[in-house]
Amino acid sequence: MQHTSTLLDIKSLLTVLRKQRVIAYPTEAVFGLGCDPDSEIAVQALLKLKRRSWQKGLILVAGHYAQLTDYIDESALDNTVRERIFSRWPGPVTWVMPAHPTAPYWLTGQYASLAVRNSAFEPVRRLCLAFGKPLVSTSANLTGMPPARTTAEVHDQLGVAFPVFNEVVEGRDNPSEIRDALSGDLIRQG
Repeated sequence: MQHTSTLLDIKSLLTVLRKQRVIAYPTEAVFGLGCDPDSEIAVQALLKLKRRSWQKGLILVAGHYAQLTDYIDESALDNTVRERIFSRWPGPVTWVMPAHPTAPYWLTGQYASLAVRNSAFEPVRRLCLAFGKPLVSTSANLTGMPPARTTAEVHDQLGVAFPVFNEVVEGRDNPSEIRDALSGDLIRQG
């Protein structure tokens, strides 16, 4: 039996996302696994696939800042913090911000904060804007394996039938830098 890889366009990926399933898509440095952040079913499927504890929390990636406002507590961001964030956005910087009181626990994990990124990478922006909201963003790899940087590597780890956005990564060497929005402190080097 011959298997063909599942490389999809945005329209097909939207159908998969609306069925509460997980997809792979290119980001700035590696392929990401993503799903509808409002679907506990989809997020639990992603966590099971990654063998990742819900307590660690997740990153959301958006095509525009407005897509993040339902998930973060904007009232906790003063002008200095906003200037710090927007001086680096859109771009490959993930900011850990206070979570909105209604942000789902399956996104925040054990924290009162949420990691979010407003990407400048065009395929991510197109996908999020077409979906109408941010996506969960975690590296596309199985526990203990290196993050996938090509569609072939995604299929090697997750199977040829796994739905993958048919685009390439931007080419950065490292995943996004992560910083605390309130303090500006570096959490992960990018």
